[in-house]
Amino acid sequence: MLPVGGIIVGVIGLLLGGYSAIKLSSVNRTLAEQKARVDTFESQVSTASESAAKASRDLATLTRSTQDAFNQVGPELASLRAAITKLEEAPKAAPKAGGGAPAVAGPDEYIVKSGDTGAKIARAKGVSLPDLLSVNPGVNWNRLDVGQKLKLPKK
Repeated sequence: MLPVGGIIVGVIGLLLGGYSAIKLSSVNRTLAEQKARVDTFESQVSTASESAAKASRDLATLTRSTQDAFNQVGPELASLRAAITKLEEAPKAAPKAGGGAPAVAGPDEYIVKSGDTGAKIARAKGVSLPDLLSVNPGVNWNRLDVGQKLKLPKK
């Protein structure tokens, strides 16, 4: 009976060994497939990492370029602002015609006084308002300045 028990144990051992070999083969195949996937993921991660590093370098370059441009434009804007301020203040500081002396009307001219309007001037000088307006095309009739010279039309 002992030899028959040994044979049965041997057969069971062979069956378990065969089953283990089949399972090991299946596990090795699954492992090979997973390794291929891992290799693909590693490749994708490497590519993404290189792209991110390039994007980071490009962003740093763009930041430096933008800062350089602002550094160049800033002083130019400051000088333009100073020039504009100077131009705006020039008429305020400019002396009146004749260095402060009262303006003198020549023939066919009129010097605007306080409270004058186009209609008052035309009536006072005996000319029509449309004629007065036509010989002074650049005049802002809504805002006449005291001391401003106007041309008078021929009567």
